[in-house]
Amino acid sequence: MEIKVLHQVMEWNEDVSAEVRQTLSGHKVCMINVMGSPGTGKTSLITALIARLKNSFSIGVIEGDITGQIDAEKIAALGIPAVQLNTDGACHIEAMSIQHILPQFELDKLDVLFVENIGNLVCPAEFDIGENFRITILSIPEGDDKVAKYPLMFTDTDCLVLNKYDMLPYFEFDTERVKSDYRGVNPEGPLFAVSSRTGAGLDELTRHLESRIRACLA
Repeated sequence: MEIKVLHQVMEWNEDVSAEVRQTLSGHKVCMINVMGSPGTGKTSLITALIARLKNSFSIGVIEGDITGQIDAEKIAALGIPAVQLNTDGACHIEAMSIQHILPQFELDKLDVLFVENIGNLVCPAEFDIGENFRITILSIPEGDDKVAKYPLMFTDTDCLVLNKYDMLPYFEFDTERVKSDYRGVNPEGPLFAVSSRTGAGLDELTRHLESRIRACLA
């Protein structure tokens, strides 16, 4: 019975995610699902990308958290439309939540909508929320074994970002192992090493995202 219920939930989520994708397409909005562990630097990376993309695109942000609105306040302080999405304990965002929150944005005035998913390397990977593409963030302090331990998160992503790369000298982190594990599950997925703090690597990542966004909007 539990398997049947889970199967029905997943099918229902797929139906709603298709509706979300259709809505965004109708308004010519590209939605980017940003995933990673708690503390991996999702908000900091989104903030850094906003600074580099805002002159080319109109941007909005959905901040997903179990509770609170700290990250949404950080984004709103930049003058960027931001809406907090609290899951009240759920370990991921579902398409229905995105569908319900979209009317709070003036979609005709947006080009890009970032969604900061719940900090988790398991559940978010399983749920399509109607995004156009996914970014997965892995930070140096987390360790180099995460791709091997949580392969689905890195298989079903369009881009892997190694964040906090400026901290590499202070941790035993084997970059080549991560690259090898990533290539094993996602042979064509691009990988970028960046530091949201120093800005290193962000220009290259921004150019990649600009290309993806323009292709999406076209």
